[in-house]
Amino acid sequence: MIWTTRPRSDFGRLRAIRQGDGPAVLLIHGVGLRAEAWNAQLDTLSSMFRVTAVDMPGHGASALPAGAKDLRGYTDTIASGLDTPAIVIGHSMGAMIALDLAARHKGKVLGVAALNAIYNRSDTAAKAVKARASLLDTETGADPTPTLARWFSDADVIEKEICRNWLTNVDPMAYRRAYSIFAHENGPGIDTLSALTCPALFLTGSAEPNSTPEMSETMASLTPKGKAQIIKGAAHMMPMTHAAEVNSALLEFARKSAHDRD
Repeated sequence: MIWTTRPRSDFGRLRAIRQGDGPAVLLIHGVGLRAEAWNAQLDTLSSMFRVTAVDMPGHGASALPAGAKDLRGYTDTIASGLDTPAIVIGHSMGAMIALDLAARHKGKVLGVAALNAIYNRSDTAAKAVKARASLLDTETGADPTPTLARWFSDADVIEKEICRNWLTNVDPMAYRRAYSIFAHENGPGIDTLSALTCPALFLTGSAEPNSTPEMSETMASLTPKGKAQIIKGAAHMMPMTHAAEVNSALLEFARKSAHDRD
């Protein structure tokens, strides 16, 4: 089955799934998930690349290091595991980390793809996500039902139940910390985007209510080598629900980014 748990190895202070050979690709998942959220991308990208899907700090098989207290801490913890420049691909909070990594660790990034990334939330959206963060505690997990409704636009698909299981079993302390960071960030600033020197892909779904197409298009327009791509009918969990379209976009982007380096 595509969502089966896979073996892991060390990735710096974290744990990760590794697969394939070739130029390096790093995959970073979002809050409450685990490296298996990229299973469909692992199988496609590893035909041409050496792919690493990392468990974010406190998620999957990764411990929560003491230094991972803000976005920079998460980024630096993940960046420390890279032993060669990579094409960095992130989803949701993973996209925040990927963009921060590309901005502050330029020598380690050949290209960056930000999937379902937020940028300059509206006041209403910012208040809503901060309110959700404030209700979390470190002892009990949150009811995943409202989250899943946002992620899947109420579609009844197997991927929704897989995510329910991951969200139910993630460490509550790690989830609260990561979600609070996500809630209080507002996406990369104009200065950050304009200073990115590597190729950048901003990919989201047309049915995405929070990481909207307009956000991706704006970020792409502010990035020297930026490109936006919108997947029709996709919502937040498009790497799982629209794997064929996502894989096609990422494979093309990764090929070009690796070629540009050569």
